[in-house]
Amino acid sequence: MPAKPRPSSSSVRQAKGLDGLKDVKRHLAQQAAERKAHQKALAGLQVSSPRSGSLNDRELFARTVGEVVPVHTTRVLPRPSSLPALPLQREKDEAAVLIEALSDEMDVESLLETDDALSFRRSDVGPDVLKRLRRGVWAIQAQLDLHGLRRDEARDALNHFFKAALQQRLRCVRVVHGKGHGSPGRTPVLKDKVKRWLVQKEEVMAYVQARAADGGHGALVVLLRA
Repeated sequence: MPAKPRPSSSSVRQAKGLDGLKDVKRHLAQQAAERKAHQKALAGLQVSSPRSGSLNDRELFARTVGEVVPVHTTRVLPRPSSLPALPLQREKDEAAVLIEALSDEMDVESLLETDDALSFRRSDVGPDVLKRLRRGVWAIQAQLDLHGLRRDEARDALNHFFKAALQQRLRCVRVVHGKGHGSPGRTPVLKDKVKRWLVQKEEVMAYVQARAADGGHGALVVLLRA
C-alpha cells in the first residue's frame, strides 16, 4: 500500500487554528450561558423581594397609565340642626312659677287711685304720669287680647306677653280684658283679675283705663319701666 502523505506544516497550523476557534466559541457560549443564568437568578430574587416588587408595580402602573394628577376634595361637615332643642321642662317650670306668683286673691283696692277708672301707679310714680298716660303721650307699642280665654289661660298669656315686652324693651302696651258682654250676667270676668295681676308685676309702673278710641272700659293702657 502506498504510504499516506504527511500533512504539511501549514495544514497542521490551520487545523490547530480551527480547534482554537472552536474552543474560544465554546468558552464564549459557556460564559453567555452563565451570564444568562446569573441574570435569571437575579431577576428571581427581585421578584421575590416585596420592596423591589412594589417599586416595579408602581413603575409599571406609571408607565401604563401615564401622569397622575391628585384630586383634592373638600370635606363637608354636616350642618347643625337649624332648630335648637327646646327646654320644654324648664319652660313648664317657669310657667308654673309665674302662675303661682300672680294671686287672684290679692286685695288691690287700697292701691288703686280713687278715680272713676280705678287707675294704678307705684309709690315712686307721680300723679302726672297717669294724666299723661290717659292723654296718650306714650304710643301703644303692643296689645294683648284676652277675649275668649279662661282664667288660667289668660294669666299664662299675660305672663308671656309681658316677658316678650321686656325683652323688646317696650314702654307702653294695651291689655284688652273685655267688657263682659258675652259673660254670664254681662259682667267682665277678667277685668278685676287682670288688675290684680298687673299690680303684682314689678315691671308695671302704672295703668289706666283706655280711652274710648282704644277700648274704653274693656281695656287697660299699661306703662312699663324703662
